[in-house]
Amino acid sequence: MTLRRWLTVFTWALIACGQFLVTPSFAQERFRVSYGGFNETATSMWVGIERGMFKKYGIDAQMVQVRNGALSIATLVAKEVEAVWPAQSTILSTVSGGIKLTCIGGPVNKIPRNLMVRKEIRNAEDLRGKTVGVQSIGGGLWLQTMIILDHLGVDPDKYGIKVRVIGDEATLAQAMITNNIDFGVITYGLSETLFSQGFKSLVDAAEISAPYQGPEVCGLRESVASRGEFYTRVLKGLAEAVAYILDDNNKADVSKVIQRNLRLSRNDVIEGSYRVLRKMTTLDLAPNVAAFKSVQRLVARINPKITQVDLDQVIDASFVRQLESSGFMAELRKKIR
Repeated sequence: MTLRRWLTVFTWALIACGQFLVTPSFAQERFRVSYGGFNETATSMWVGIERGMFKKYGIDAQMVQVRNGALSIATLVAKEVEAVWPAQSTILSTVSGGIKLTCIGGPVNKIPRNLMVRKEIRNAEDLRGKTVGVQSIGGGLWLQTMIILDHLGVDPDKYGIKVRVIGDEATLAQAMITNNIDFGVITYGLSETLFSQGFKSLVDAAEISAPYQGPEVCGLRESVASRGEFYTRVLKGLAEAVAYILDDNNKADVSKVIQRNLRLSRNDVIEGSYRVLRKMTTLDLAPNVAAFKSVQRLVARINPKITQVDLDQVIDASFVRQLESSGFMAELRKKIR
């Protein structure tokens, strides 16, 4: 056999073997997700994107940041993105306005924030007549504030609390320092700055027992219904990202993802953000019905139409149930140590 013929046979043999040795891969499908909250709640998506969990399941994912939840929904309706990562208040307000959404799961079940107040505010009674800052009426930060006040037994209307739209947590912290507001829901990292200036925490929201679920994957109902297999793969990638976060061995890597995406520079702030992420993140991804009902009751104060929303038409836990029944989630839980 000539050298040329031998090389030809060898090449075809390699190709034939490769058909058996190469693991089949999914064709990558685009999955753009818009979000408004610039904080740690998006980390599981960032990790899934940067560490290849979504690509493993054929998902070319991208997070698209916008100013607030309302704009996030607008990008979905315009079909500029395939899904949104919104607060439950935004979801229910959107559905009450006639837009049909389906939410399939999310990894956040705590509010890792302090209710920061002026030093003269000693208890819930002292909140009467005071001014609280939020990012937007009905948005995620507003919702967290209402949940905490509800836990304290404070009805904002009866207590005469004035709600002022200020901006994100960093802007809220600055507004407290400049005497524009009396209290607000602030991240642990920013709370440290306020502590040093004489402010105090009335409540550590991560310790309250109120049902809560943070941002989750939501899409237009017809899209989710027609692409069931696709969204199952999305949740697989998300679940693997969550498991990666919850594994202590990955702390350094996860911290780098947080640092890069939140544009942090101080090591103590990065460490604080990582602790926040670990405290609020869970592999129990199924939509929390109790949390949705609680939000429905709270948001009805500013939008009575919310009470007419049929939660069964919004929540679809079947995707998570499928992953649980198949043993997929159980295998992920074994990896966490």
